[in-house]
Amino acid sequence: MTSSTTIRTYYSPLHPLHAILLAGSLPLFLGALLCDITYYNSYHIQWSNFASWLLAGALVFAGLALLCALIGLFRSDRRHGLALIYFLVLLAGWILGFINALVHAKDAWAIMPSALVLSVIVTLLVLVATWIGFFGLRRGGVQ
Repeated sequence: MTSSTTIRTYYSPLHPLHAILLAGSLPLFLGALLCDITYYNSYHIQWSNFASWLLAGALVFAGLALLCALIGLFRSDRRHGLALIYFLVLLAGWILGFINALVHAKDAWAIMPSALVLSVIVTLLVLVATWIGFFGLRRGGVQ
């Protein structure tokens, strides 16, 4: 008679610091997008300044989350494909966010419409990275 053994594998969720950094970058990028939309509609220069500061904070949070994702990429065992996709999407968001910050460093009248387009793209990339990070990397199951 054979006995069946059930091996349960539980993947730990993101490290709490990684989760805070990842979750903190999304609202900052979203705030920069909202400030760019407001600047596009009103042309009050202060909205461009707000967007620049929000982008700077978002790049700090996303950069540290990117460092945590790189460490997690080397520590992943079976989730290597999904961890690589997460890292690449977050890296693309950070690079385009940095380019967006350079665009925002120009004169306020010269940043439109490229700043708005970049803010939309970066916010969507970070949203996808956040979705993968919180819901894709912590699946567990039964073998």
